[in-house]
Amino acid sequence: MRYLPLTADDRSDMLARVGAADIDALFSDIPADKRLEHPLDLPMRKSEMEVERLLAGLAAKNIAAGSVPFFVGAGAYKHHIPASVDHLIQRSEFLTSYTPYQAEIAQGTLQYIFEFQTQVAALTGMDVANASMYDGSTATLEAVLMAHRVTGRGKAILSGGLHPHYAEVVRTSCAMTGDAVVSLPPDVFAAEDLAGLVDAQTACVVVQSPDFFGNLRDLAGLAAICQEKGALLIAVFTEAVSLGLVTPPGAMGADIVVGEGQSIGNPLSFGGPYVGLFAAKAKYVRQMPGRLCGQTVDAEGRRGFVLTLSTREQHIRRDKATSNICTNSGLCCLAFTIHLALLGEAGLRRLARINHANAVKLAELLEAMPGVEVLNKTFFNEFTIRVQGDGARAVESLAAKGVLGGVPVSRLLPGAGLDDLILVASSEVNTDEDRAALADALQGAV
Repeated sequence: MRYLPLTADDRSDMLARVGAADIDALFSDIPADKRLEHPLDLPMRKSEMEVERLLAGLAAKNIAAGSVPFFVGAGAYKHHIPASVDHLIQRSEFLTSYTPYQAEIAQGTLQYIFEFQTQVAALTGMDVANASMYDGSTATLEAVLMAHRVTGRGKAILSGGLHPHYAEVVRTSCAMTGDAVVSLPPDVFAAEDLAGLVDAQTACVVVQSPDFFGNLRDLAGLAAICQEKGALLIAVFTEAVSLGLVTPPGAMGADIVVGEGQSIGNPLSFGGPYVGLFAAKAKYVRQMPGRLCGQTVDAEGRRGFVLTLSTREQHIRRDKATSNICTNSGLCCLAFTIHLALLGEAGLRRLARINHANAVKLAELLEAMPGVEVLNKTFFNEFTIRVQGDGARAVESLAAKGVLGGVPVSRLLPGAGLDDLILVASSEVNTDEDRAALADALQGAV
């Protein structure tokens, strides 16, 4: 009873008070296919030492990303992070501080958020950026909701090249709000006709570049069509380092740009916490979610920083809030800011070129192998290969040989008929020896 102090009578009384007939009624808003029908297959109780031993055994089955040749991507990427980044974010004034509710007192926090916003706006080619979001998927959802507010329309069109997790987050939320979502089928070759789907009910078109399959997309033509028909173009990215080399979405006419900032300053960390980037045209600034820090001068003319806009429900009336996002991932965006400041513009461009060059070397090596086909015409540091047989089994075979060789597309798009495809990513951490190890291991797996 240490952790479950309520009796059956207590639970019945609480259900009666809120007007729910039973536990299932209490959670009726959760779709039935997302609810468990039975308890997890776990022991009901064990001692603390037994739990530690059990978890240690499970952890020992993992292969650490830095311990073997690593080519996994699909939205989270392994990059080198300078030791100085971790050293600086662990300083007590950063590590122990939180959201500045009395904002102007926290000048140091506001300053790095201001610098972060400036960096994100420059990277994306946009006018203004906010003080970060949870991650790329929730930032994408917030962009769709913002487009609905701006246009007064209720339909979002999701590209078939959008990361499946991002698309699912949008669909889940819009199912609750009653907004329409048109999700296109997986688009392996970036051949879909998005412009032809834009109509008078379209609030936004959501396109990723580099997309889920690694293709780079020219958004300029689609942006012009969206503008002509009164819809917004939302450009998404999952690999922030790509912005050091490819044309930024703002230069191609995007209205809102969102994505994942994990690649800069933040480790893989078993999937989080990460940091969502959000930028937009200046004319939409009052519809942006989250916070916006600004620069000013005090009464004596000294440089200072203020919380210029704050649209969260904790700061203003709930019916006026544009977002219920309850953190700005402060430590993660600080790590992003420090790493990018250490790189500088020249360093980021060099890092991006190395990523692309490494991926090209790997693609050429794999393309020359029998039984392997590289599907992309253009890519940054990630591309899709087709193998003979089942991609998931090939990836498992590679792992058994000590190579983490990519992500089977069927893992994220089950039932889509793409079982022979594997996403392969190669960043600056990969060496010629790593690439040779992948090719050698793949010989016997396809």
